Amino acid sequence: QIIYEKQADEQRSPASITKIMTLILIFDAIDEGKIKMTDEVVTSAYAKSMGGSQVFLEEGEVQTVETLIKCIVIASGNDASVAMAEYISGTEEAFVEEMNKRAEGLGMTNTHFSDCCGLTEDPDHLTTARDIALMTRELINCYPEIHNYSTIWMENITHVTKQGTKEFGLANTNKLLKMAADFQVTGLKTGSTSRAKYCLSATAQKDGIRLIAVIMAADDSKVRVRDAITLLNYGFGKCQKYTEKKQKKISPVEVRGGREKQVKVRQQGAFTYVDTTGADLTKIENKTRK
Repeated sequence: QIIYEKQADEQRSPASITKIMTLILIFDAIDEGKIKMTDEVVTSAYAKSMGGSQVFLEEGEVQTVETLIKCIVIASGNDASVAMAEYISGTEEAFVEEMNKRAEGLGMTNTHFSDCCGLTEDPDHLTTARDIALMTRELINCYPEIHNYSTIWMENITHVTKQGTKEFGLANTNKLLKMAADFQVTGLKTGSTSRAKYCLSATAQKDGIRLIAVIMAADDSKVRVRDAITLLNYGFGKCQKYTEKKQKKISPVEVRGGREKQVKVRQQGAFTYVDTTGADLTKIENKTRK
């Protein structure tokens, strides 16, 4: 449900927000049994050559799938994204084809990906705030374990190369995690390039309600965080959740023309409802129709 929107369908460059779709395909592959978290991935020369945000993987360096997920989610590693794309699909180009197919399946009608990390200067690499919200929802709903990584503030990984072994610190690019707020921030992904400016897809929860706030083309990193907090505060202020405290018993239902004269009926679970209109939820009634 959309609580607030502004220019939601205007196509813009997403920068590293692109990696949300990359992560969806990575977790799809894990879910389908094609790869495992413990699989070892070898970094290619092409993956190493990525500029921008990177974790400085060396050609031939081996890291596990889980470590590369951390590099993508926490540090927005372009090199780690390409390494995973090649591991899953053979080439980045083949992986990007799958990204666009997945986007089409999600109804992301105004999106086209040209690479797996958002570093490209291709003017056709575009998406919208609405489409980012769609793929964000897909990632957190299908693979909630993503929050185990998107809430890490700092963590070290170990580079083992021909030059030896050294520790490398990952620092989360999502500064919203450290901002004082009246809700719990659970992620998710930042992005910035000169063309895209500053972008953020933020996820948060409060009192059993989860919200997504998408910011695109902010003038600087402080503005994107400020605007995300404003949107989330507005959203949580508009939402109130009703949860049925007690389920009433339902009388058996008569069966016509069946072997049994009656069949027992029960409610599958507690009824819940999120209101954004300011309605009086104490007036909700439970009625059974037969």
